[in-house]
Parts: sequence; C-alpha cells; structure tokens
Amino acid sequence: MSPASENQAGPVDLPPDLERLRTLETWLVLSLARVREQIAVLERPAGPARTPDWGVADAGTGVGTPAAEVHRGDCWAQGRTLRPVSAERARAELAGGMRACAVCRPDTVLRRP
Repeated sequence: MSPASENQAGPVDLPPDLERLRTLETWLVLSLARVREQIAVLERPAGPARTPDWGVADAGTGVGTPAAEVHRGDCWAQGRTLRPVSAERARAELAGGMRACAVCRPDTVLRRP
C-alpha cells in the first residue's frame, strides 16, 4: 500500500475499531462461502451422465445361458448392470464368443468394416 492510503492505525478504507472490523470479517467469510458454493455448482457436470455407446450386461442367471451379452448403450433390454466398454472391447467380446443382444443387435454395427 502507498503511504497516502494508510494512516497510523491502518488502511483508510477500513473501519478503525475492532467491533466493526469483526463484523466486516464475518460478512466477508459468509460472502466467500456463498461464492465458493456457486463455483462448485457451476463446476458440476450438467445433466445426467452420458450414455455409453457400448456395454456388457449380465444376462439371466448364468445357468444354461451365457453370463453376459454385448449391448448398445441405449438398448432398453440392457438391464441394470451395463458396464460401459469401448467399441474395440465390444468387438473383441463378440469375437470371443460373447452373445450379442437380440434386441439392439450390436453385432450388425460393430462387425462392419
């Protein structure tokens, strides 16, 4: 600070007594908390998480049927256990013998050249 902006007790733009300084401090702390809360709100991702393009989901009980199958991410028959995978991983799973969903037919898209 420049010498012109200070007097013997401190900066000229602040109150000279402790009571008003404490009041100002409380207001600034509360204001800073509100600003930080708003920053946190704006930094959160907007909307729901993005739907994956491909996924692997458990199919049935695993007794007499394959334990998992490949789905498109937006398939209504995927169930609750869809694990997102890349297109390359989905292709590899299909090539390895994992069943493709009969509803969304990911194999028709993934096996295209």
